[in-house]
Amino acid sequence: MSYATLYRNLPPVVLASASPRRAQLLHEMGIAFEVFVPRIDERSIKAPSNVLARVLAEEKCLSAQNTHPSAANKLFVAADTIVLLDGKRLDKPKDANQAKDFLRRLAGRSHEVYTGVALRINKVVSAFQTLTTVSFAKLTEREIDYYVTTAAPLDKAGAYGIQEWIGLIGIERIEGSYSNVMGLPTADLHRALLNFGCDCNTQMLRNSMPE
Repeated sequence: MSYATLYRNLPPVVLASASPRRAQLLHEMGIAFEVFVPRIDERSIKAPSNVLARVLAEEKCLSAQNTHPSAANKLFVAADTIVLLDGKRLDKPKDANQAKDFLRRLAGRSHEVYTGVALRINKVVSAFQTLTTVSFAKLTEREIDYYVTTAAPLDKAGAYGIQEWIGLIGIERIEGSYSNVMGLPTADLHRALLNFGCDCNTQMLRNSMPE
């Protein structure tokens, strides 16, 4: 794949995430990057639910930068996705039974998906958050059982992937970014990268890493 010339002014990009979906989306945008997975205890980070995704992304970004063996003048990109139903989080399910329970609760209703994104190079930081509202059709037990037993919902917030079978047959409509529900709001990220690229290229040589 040839990388997009629109991003040629960016410094080396580091994706601070283990998510294969985020890596796929970044690759499809035409951005060259390396992967470096941050190590943080997400449960220890407290913030209101409607801003938690952005806060977690910022913490992941900082953690990756602080532990990367050669972080200077590299652009770290981190993201975190949260599913909210009636204001309560539906995290990654712990087992198949909980995954089925999450899908029963989502069926026939609308919920919110927030993805926070953080960009960081040296001491220059930018962060934002994107919201998408997702509406599920009513799901039968057979449909729920089939999806949980044939897909991999345990590594997904809310126990579903919009790009998978359950999204094809179960999601009636969305309001907002489709890629945001996958885990990375690519349109918003594109604009942020272009703006951030201009800022960080003028500052990265005179900013040093934190002590």
